[in-house]
Amino acid sequence: MDAQERKIQPELPVECPAPAEEAAPSQMIDEVPAGSAEEERLYVAGQWQLMWWKFRRHKMALVGAVILIVFYLIGAFCEFVAPYKPEAYFIRYKMAPPTPIHIFDKTGKLRAPFIYHRDRSKDPETMRDIYTENPEITYPIRFFVKGVPYKLWGLWESDIHLFGLAPEIKDQGIFLVGADRMGRDLFSRLCYGARISLSIGLVGVFLSLALGIVLGGISGYYGGRIDTVIQRVIEFIRTIPTIPLWMALSAALPPDWPVVRMYFGITIILSLVGWTGMARVVRGRFLSLRQEDFVLAARLCGSSELRIILRHMVPSFLSHIIASLTLSIPGQILGETGLSFIGLGLRAPAISWGVLLQEAQNVRSLAQAPWLLFGPALAVVLTVFAYNFLGDGLRDAADPYTR
Repeated sequence: MDAQERKIQPELPVECPAPAEEAAPSQMIDEVPAGSAEEERLYVAGQWQLMWWKFRRHKMALVGAVILIVFYLIGAFCEFVAPYKPEAYFIRYKMAPPTPIHIFDKTGKLRAPFIYHRDRSKDPETMRDIYTENPEITYPIRFFVKGVPYKLWGLWESDIHLFGLAPEIKDQGIFLVGADRMGRDLFSRLCYGARISLSIGLVGVFLSLALGIVLGGISGYYGGRIDTVIQRVIEFIRTIPTIPLWMALSAALPPDWPVVRMYFGITIILSLVGWTGMARVVRGRFLSLRQEDFVLAARLCGSSELRIILRHMVPSFLSHIIASLTLSIPGQILGETGLSFIGLGLRAPAISWGVLLQEAQNVRSLAQAPWLLFGPALAVVLTVFAYNFLGDGLRDAADPYTR
């Protein structure tokens, strides 16, 4: 009877604890179906591949990367992208607003992009220039047109521009961002200014990287009195407000220096102030890595200290260095822009976004031509936002095993 009851009575399932398994990279990055091809692919992926897979999931970081690529291409090929030379001026179009681009003519017919001829007149009350379009005269816009000759990077002569009027009209221009008080095309000047403003951030950050790795590495690897001295110097520099320190060092530069010398002078000033943060990061990582097994194994194998630092310790946190650099570049760009805006950085005839923003100091010019402020300011804001988004994506991708 007991046996029959045992046969009829259903057996209750017993919950057994699942065996503990080591977390797979696929589970650490994103949840994927177990046993799928994607999980198998993540098991055999390398560190950099995992970083790329996680980085491309950060949509805003990808947008920031695209914006920066476009800006740096414009700066690298500014002679080709800009329709005019930065010092070329149009007397009839002083303080002219941005040129409207049309694709429908006055009859409503769809056409290739073109602009209307603009007539200038004076406001009798404010004496302000007023520009009105003349629909009877049109100028077509063409791509890869012949224009003012130039030397690309000072090496190759050419006269092909990305866009322009075809044929080129002497007293008529196309101003995508408007013209300044001398009738110079602001878009062309922004393109040329991108080369200096964007490159000064990269050069300054790499100089800061070199100082930070060398001094921070020495401080964290050797410790002792060397560490104490370097850390006291870093603390002394960080106690001084950054902007007054930049201003004091920039004011010490001779105002009659040529453009190239002033460019490197400002770059060195920004680097001397900005290396302390990187040195602190490198020191902390070296303190935690110098007692690791792979460092002790390298010492036992007879590797020199320089080889241990450059070949073993620095590559182990290279991703964090890249993320920190990306977040430091906007500070360098804003530093140059701010110094040039108040007249302590680059000066004319140099062209940078900070130099272009000097026009915004004139209240009369700003009231009549707000694009003198919005053009360079928008370029700076977009660059800073793009670098911040890119830095956030790289910082998340630097540790691909976190959720």
